[in-house]
Amino acid sequence: MSSPSSTKPDTSVAVPLAGDGARAVPAGNAKLPPVVWLLGAVAFIMGTSEFIVSGLLPQIAGALHVSVSGAGTLITAFAVGMMIGAPVMSVATRRLPRRSALVAALLVFAVGHVVGALSSNLTLALVGRFAAALGNGTFWAVGAVVATAAAGPSASTRAMGVMVGGTTLANIVGVPLGTAAGQLSGWQAPFWVLAALAVTAAAVIARRIPADSARADSSLRAETTSLRHPRLWLVYLAIALIQAGLMAAYSYVAPLLTDRAHLATVLVPLALLGYGVGALAGTTVGGRLGDRRPYATLLPATALTTALLGAITLWATDSVVAVVLVVLLGTAGFANNPVVVGEVVRIAGAGRSLPMALATSAFQVGIATGSWLGGLALTSGLGLKGPSLTGFAFALTALLPLGLLAASQAKARSARS
Repeated sequence: MSSPSSTKPDTSVAVPLAGDGARAVPAGNAKLPPVVWLLGAVAFIMGTSEFIVSGLLPQIAGALHVSVSGAGTLITAFAVGMMIGAPVMSVATRRLPRRSALVAALLVFAVGHVVGALSSNLTLALVGRFAAALGNGTFWAVGAVVATAAAGPSASTRAMGVMVGGTTLANIVGVPLGTAAGQLSGWQAPFWVLAALAVTAAAVIARRIPADSARADSSLRAETTSLRHPRLWLVYLAIALIQAGLMAAYSYVAPLLTDRAHLATVLVPLALLGYGVGALAGTTVGGRLGDRRPYATLLPATALTTALLGAITLWATDSVVAVVLVVLLGTAGFANNPVVVGEVVRIAGAGRSLPMALATSAFQVGIATGSWLGGLALTSGLGLKGPSLTGFAFALTALLPLGLLAASQAKARSARS
């Protein structure tokens, strides 16, 4: 099957609806199908789970009788589960109808949280987090395919904007609420809530998403063949570099704000809220612009991210300036996310879960690498300038694969005209 980026899309697409059928929706229709918003709501649950542990590390460490750094391995286990588990589970579930794969992913996710809530030692808690990550990775690999197929080629980036927006909203609403609940009612409370929400979501998906037992091109050979596009690996590289740039700085934004910019500690949550609101705005804008002009969106957004990281390194010594730069960083950085995932769909072809799973892995590689190297820079002679300077280097490097992709697309358009 040829890549959607090299063929003219159809003027209508089949959109799954609640029930047994599908209907054709014009490609230019402004409204996304309900299934996209449903999957965006599930992404909110997944995003809350992914980041909730960070806010509860002291409580978890005390309950499991380990150090805070020991409890921090729960974050690592989740990242490894997402990184490795997404492509593995994508292959393992390729013969399942997508509805069944989504339901199974949510149930595994729920079981992981139940195991976590019942854990009396770190080993069992690690098993629970790894299982939850497997469910999360499978959801993204399959859910992204369902959402983009439902939206159609001309709105695939906007559909991904809704799903990525669900994760972003989780950082603004879900994680603070979950952290507060864990502090008031015990760290297990948000785990039980997330497990219950996952089971509820599985029931809704089983009812609202039609079965698609005939999965075209679902063989392992077809999935692996779709990975042969060199442009696809450039997109993966860009994803990892952009995320590394963001996370190198954001992982250590609290000490930057308090120790370098002299912001009062009690105001740090408000600054982080501003970052989250900016990220949601960036996701929305990127999702809307990326379908029509993906690289005209990606290159300026990444260039602005690079400039902001450089500005943070040089001038984030005043609390007001630092907060403004952090909020703008969230806006510019997250504008990229739905666009790069939309490019994976265009290059690999619609309906491919393995390429989507590897995109999830690329995000996790970037997050892990950026946060690790940002931490090393923080403890080096660079001090508080280190994380943002490291992020600047990553973001600047990301412009190279994006530039090659933009040039490749321009050349292909020129050859067709």
